[in-house]
Amino acid sequence: MSTDDLHARRLSAVRAWTQFVADGDEEAEAVRPEILRSWQLSGVVSPAMTQAPLDDEGDTAEFWNASPLQAAVSRVQDELRRTAEDGDLVIAITDEQTRILWTYGGRVMRRKAETVNFVPGGRWDEKSVGTNALAIAGRTGAPSMVFSAEHYAEVVHNWVCWAAPVFDPVTGRPLGVIDLSTTWDRTHPIGLATARVMARLIEGALPADRRTAHAGAAAPVEPGLTLTLLGTAEVWLDGQRLLLNRRQTEILALLALHPGGLSVEHLHSLLYGDSAVTTSTLKAEVSHLRAALAGQLSSRPYRLTMPVMTDVEEVQRLLRRGDVRAAVRAYGGDLLPGTDSPALVQMGDYLAVSVREALLAHPDPDAVLRYSDLAPYDTAVVEACLAALPVHHPVAPLLKGKLASAR
Repeated sequence: MSTDDLHARRLSAVRAWTQFVADGDEEAEAVRPEILRSWQLSGVVSPAMTQAPLDDEGDTAEFWNASPLQAAVSRVQDELRRTAEDGDLVIAITDEQTRILWTYGGRVMRRKAETVNFVPGGRWDEKSVGTNALAIAGRTGAPSMVFSAEHYAEVVHNWVCWAAPVFDPVTGRPLGVIDLSTTWDRTHPIGLATARVMARLIEGALPADRRTAHAGAAAPVEPGLTLTLLGTAEVWLDGQRLLLNRRQTEILALLALHPGGLSVEHLHSLLYGDSAVTTSTLKAEVSHLRAALAGQLSSRPYRLTMPVMTDVEEVQRLLRRGDVRAAVRAYGGDLLPGTDSPALVQMGDYLAVSVREALLAHPDPDAVLRYSDLAPYDTAVVEACLAALPVHHPVAPLLKGKLASAR
């Protein structure tokens, strides 16, 4: 969104908050249903509060040290910290009751977080601090974004937060929430997708004896390698999920998209671009990958020697067939959000444009509705669909709601 759009959105949020929270007018300017519901639940809290309540530091630390989340975060903390520093975010992990257990922050956001007790021990459920993304994600079990004055407490009106729940893949039980927060003027369309990716990353890094298929989803039954790269990152080998770091997943993605194989120099260029990374670093990553794949990765050139399936190829296949609805259903979002591989960024852009153009040409209402969840600010696709629909089409009100929310 442009700076002007963000300012307009902030002013709209402030007006709605003032009408509903400050003036008590429940007929206030329209806000998203999940925000309105959260405001209604937040009435026990003073909007003028300045800090979240704190639990005992020792109890919080003891719980964290015994939690499987601690083991998972320790495995992926380099990536979490890099994400926080690159985006000047503060990242928080909570327990099931939305008590913060761990945080890491960029320079600016770390100081802001400390002033409001966005620190280990801080309680960020709605009964403690009112509406925020952590509380909504924890209560609903779904990703949530809260922007500026959508927060109930005025002290965090300068924040934007994206949160996603973290589930135990064995039992399906919620373990907590991961939240990414920064200042409202740094709002970015991929914030929510990034939170979802970080949640999946933590789930995949849970201790091995706890990892199976995600709750409600079966492991792939096909032999060989199955890669989910759109919107999240999952790697399965013969029905067993592999625990890989970001670079290893990127290497696998590049090899999967180049089935004829890649020389070490070509793979290095596709993965790192002009970055000053040695080929020795790449060879070390490939060596770890080869061990994880039980040797099914050849050299000279690097090539996968097993059947490989990716959601990228599935989306392309469905688009070529003209099945836009199925293609959008298979399209989980951006290709490995946050990747800095030039080749993967280019492929992600190509695929995103392909899906968007297919929808503009054939604006199937169900497909557009799903797409609008992945790209909530792409109003052109929603407008094209509404223009093609009969006035009383049952999906029209939903699309109009999406359009109003985006604006």
